[in-house]
Amino acid sequence: MLKDNLIVLRNVNGYSQEEIAGKIGISRQAYAKWESGATVPDIEKCSRLADIYGITIDSLIKTQKMDGGQVLPPAPEGKNIWGSAVINERGQLVIPKAVRDRFNLSGGQRLIILSDDREGIALVPAEMFEEKMKKMMEYASARL
Repeated sequence: MLKDNLIVLRNVNGYSQEEIAGKIGISRQAYAKWESGATVPDIEKCSRLADIYGITIDSLIKTQKMDGGQVLPPAPEGKNIWGSAVINERGQLVIPKAVRDRFNLSGGQRLIILSDDREGIALVPAEMFEEKMKKMMEYASARL
């Protein structure tokens, strides 16, 4: 839980225990106790930690694990890791219900598939993509 997130976040961001302890105004030993689970930070310290990592306090204290058991680092505020999905033999992908609910997606809705060869793929509702493209074209034609 919290101790796992503290370890993952610190390592992902390249900090030492001493650096993080200094940023929140405590000793390295006190911070080490948080990572070991011997003690927990108060809400004020949790708020400082969340600010340092650009996440919410809620995501700081909750642990999300992948199917294989690996702990996922808390995502920055406004960003989400929704878990995994499987593409079936027909190439179909089931979008998790929590994602469909959050983005008001429904059966039959068109999605635009975007990609970056190094980063992967993204799905964007067609209406949103088309509106942004329309604005971009209006801006480009006004510049001519």
